[in-house]
Amino acid sequence: MISPKKTAFVLFALYGLVFLACAINPYDRSVWWAENIPVFIVVGGIFFLSRKFEFSSTSYILMSVFIILHTIGGHYTFERVPFDFITETFGFERNHYDRVAHFSVGLYAYAIAEMLMLKKLVRSRWLILLFPLFSIVTIAGIYEIFEWLYALSADAEAGIAVLGSQGDIWDAQKDILADTLGAITAIILFFMHNHNRLKNLHH
Repeated sequence: MISPKKTAFVLFALYGLVFLACAINPYDRSVWWAENIPVFIVVGGIFFLSRKFEFSSTSYILMSVFIILHTIGGHYTFERVPFDFITETFGFERNHYDRVAHFSVGLYAYAIAEMLMLKKLVRSRWLILLFPLFSIVTIAGIYEIFEWLYALSADAEAGIAVLGSQGDIWDAQKDILADTLGAITAIILFFMHNHNRLKNLHH
């Protein structure tokens, strides 16, 4: 089995290749910056935390999904990412690539739960399972506010591209729901992987 450090190295190398490819001639350079700055922050945060705490290979893999998807979205803008196969297969009226990317944000709940448990930051199994969920929902809400503020202050076309609502007035709420569903999925997966450790903790 590949060690977590090797997994992290391989995934970082993959991200580097995707980043370089997507940095070439993006649809809109201002949108590219707006979409990639949050990714830089996330990658930097993971690198910093990894020096103090070794995540599992599962955590690194789940965290990489958002990084890769968001980097690709920054190249095309999310509504223009080639996603026609899914759109046509399910008869969608809009490009749902952005929903998939938001779902991947929720997968970070796994890493948050893992850190809480292994660092013994809390001793309640309910807090270990619920705190990551609440954290993701909070981050999702803050990010939607950031997108809204950017859309108001940036060039009109760039602002709409970053917002990515595609005419849906409930886009922000649906994005937050996608983040939440991703977090719930991650928490269920974490529980399945760690139920023996969790059952020894307090309620």
